Amino acid sequence: MSEHRFQQNIKELDEMKLVGLRVQCLGDQYMSEIPKASMELQQRIDEIKQVINLSFQIGAFVVDNTTDEEDGYWVCVEVKEYENIPEGMVVLTVPSQKYAALRHIGANNMIRNSYENLHKWIEEKRLKRLKDKWHLEIYSSWQDPKNVDVLLLDTII
Repeated sequence: MSEHRFQQNIKELDEMKLVGLRVQCLGDQYMSEIPKASMELQQRIDEIKQVINLSFQIGAFVVDNTTDEEDGYWVCVEVKEYENIPEGMVVLTVPSQKYAALRHIGANNMIRNSYENLHKWIEEKRLKRLKDKWHLEIYSSWQDPKNVDVLLLDTII
């Protein structure tokens, strides 16, 4: 499957309440561990109350994490309110933030190329990446690692 990129833009998102699974592993293992967590979340989705949209999974991470609480990658869904969190799942509240955005359609292992493109655009626009804030990946298609559809959201100021 070929890789498709779309035009970069800036998005501002309101606070998001997320419920899901936290992945913690060595850096080179995330590429295989995140899809496993995504499938587990999909299988357990009925356990989560007040899901806003079943069509999306949201990945969250802090690029330069400085605490154990920020270490890892969260695979989640957005909820209206936190209610009866299922066993083994976590909650994460992402504050309202401004993002540089780019949609990636293609192989999961090609997302790094899209991020490089997005980071170059951020630099060209003289924006500043906030590596110590929550960054998001909003997946509308994640079942086939060779053909994902994801909105990459890199926190900026």
